[in-house]
Amino acid sequence: MANNEYPIVLAHGIVRFDELRRPLISTLQVLLADRNLAPDRTHYFRRIRSFLQKHQFEVYHSDVSWASDVSIRGQELAQNISNILDKTGHKKVHIIGHSMGGLDARYAIVKEGIADKVASLTTIGTPHLGTPVAIHILDQGGDFVIEALMELFEFDSEGFLTLTPDARVWFNDESREAEAKNDVVYHVYASSQKKKKILSLLQHSWQIIHDEEGDNDGLVSVASQLWANEVVAEDGTTKSIHQHSFPVFADHLNQLGWWDLNELRDGKWWSRKSLRQRREYEESIRNVYLQIVRDVSSTSSSVSEELG
Repeated sequence: MANNEYPIVLAHGIVRFDELRRPLISTLQVLLADRNLAPDRTHYFRRIRSFLQKHQFEVYHSDVSWASDVSIRGQELAQNISNILDKTGHKKVHIIGHSMGGLDARYAIVKEGIADKVASLTTIGTPHLGTPVAIHILDQGGDFVIEALMELFEFDSEGFLTLTPDARVWFNDESREAEAKNDVVYHVYASSQKKKKILSLLQHSWQIIHDEEGDNDGLVSVASQLWANEVVAEDGTTKSIHQHSFPVFADHLNQLGWWDLNELRDGKWWSRKSLRQRREYEESIRNVYLQIVRDVSSTSSSVSEELG
């Protein structure tokens, strides 16, 4: 293993689309024909784990309920992490949470008492301030596009209650004291994409968010992804939230290492140029994760040496 004291946990978002019972993934496998038979080539985090393992990092995937309330998912994530630590003998983990996975991790750290088991939390595309799309889904009342998304991904509205701006304001206020005082290092990454580049299924939600909150990744605004500059406890204890721009233009799906599927619409997905562009783009996303892991691992190693 690399000079990395703690393993990495990749925490998935509201829906593990890679486990859908529908033929979506098998279709993608054909369209995105890939000679690289990495075991996680169609995982939610596409080829991220195997790529990090190739660079000598110890990496695990989370496994929590689909579209459930964050309190349920947070409890399950806490158990995932405890199981990993029990199995490996490590003292802590680094969490990288995508979308709702970041909220699950924040809940687990604060409400499930695992702050002493987490060295850092890095969130990507996470709606820390909520998303107006959640309200629209809850109130969709016959919106064809939203109904199609809910049918495609086979979930009800339960999980979206915790993604509304009001719900996030409550949690942020409720958790501020604990997050300011625990030893977890928080990093947040935000990305955006132009509407024409957004996955077709997300262009409707992109417009909803753009009209209300500006730049977004198709499901979460940049402002919401960035959370806050700092959190401050009542006694004045202050912790910085390390804010980063995702170094690659990416929509909510691209952030996971999946190519921009809109490229398929020109009917030339099989061309050498398109296949080369896909490989290069997906590799650039994997390298973002590699740099994140190297950065947080380096930081935790430095802290350990100082404490020692």
